[in-house]
Amino acid sequence: MVSYAQGIDALNQSLSEVKGINVSFEFFPPKTETMEQTLWKSVERLAPLKPKYMSVTYGANSGERDRTHEIVKRIQSETGIAAAPHLTCVDASRDELKQIAKDYWASGIRKIVALRGDLPEGYTEHVSYASDLVALLRDVADFDIAVAAYPEKHPEAPNSQFDLLNLKRKAEAGANQAISQFFFDAEVFLRFRDRAAAAGIDMDIVPGILPVTNYQTLQRFAGFTNVHVPNWLHKMYDGLDKDDQTTRNLMGASIAMDMVKVLAKEGIRDFHFYTLNRCELSYAICHMLGVRAD
Repeated sequence: MVSYAQGIDALNQSLSEVKGINVSFEFFPPKTETMEQTLWKSVERLAPLKPKYMSVTYGANSGERDRTHEIVKRIQSETGIAAAPHLTCVDASRDELKQIAKDYWASGIRKIVALRGDLPEGYTEHVSYASDLVALLRDVADFDIAVAAYPEKHPEAPNSQFDLLNLKRKAEAGANQAISQFFFDAEVFLRFRDRAAAAGIDMDIVPGILPVTNYQTLQRFAGFTNVHVPNWLHKMYDGLDKDDQTTRNLMGASIAMDMVKVLAKEGIRDFHFYTLNRCELSYAICHMLGVRAD
């Protein structure tokens, strides 16, 4: 039987050709004191890797926005790493959004992830879109603006072409970068990138990587994000529910490393990790990628 150490050595050897990788990490505002401790432990652990930025999500209400703002400012002030808040335009007026943007700029925040946001159930108000938010931010200040991209189509989009045109509108409104939804087939991402380029979308599309730590959680996420979970992934995790966490972590690292290796060979150098506020697996993957603490 291959040991954990042997598995890590094999991964390191297979990735020796991957050079010059840049990473960024995503977190979410914690809801409990224990979760908050986990968040800051993760930020502290990952900051020495010198990511391009750390992003923080939020929900569409003022309480979540305030917590996101506090976390973003603390990350930037305590670590020196650029912090990027998510900002959604659902359930907020243009004036409110402009004020939020001005507050971020005054706090030294220069990067924002601009999203429409999830529509509340029964929502009947006029819907603004991410492209509208990008344009609004451009009017406020010279932000570095990232938006979302969906290699397997947004769940609400009627078809892939409609979704691609929506991404183009966001680029034309002034977005600098797109961060993709997570995926498990590198070819899906590469085909999407080629289609975007053919459509005249002139901005970097960064692959979003979700290290698998809990397969049941992954299946739940995939269900509401329109992400296909391939049969080979089902087979890899079949029977591992009660297995040692170390085995599952090695499996998750191996899957992520294989995708990064394929994408890096295609010229991709930036990768965005959905950490779920956990540092261990993202740190291990980055270490194997050659992204090391100073």
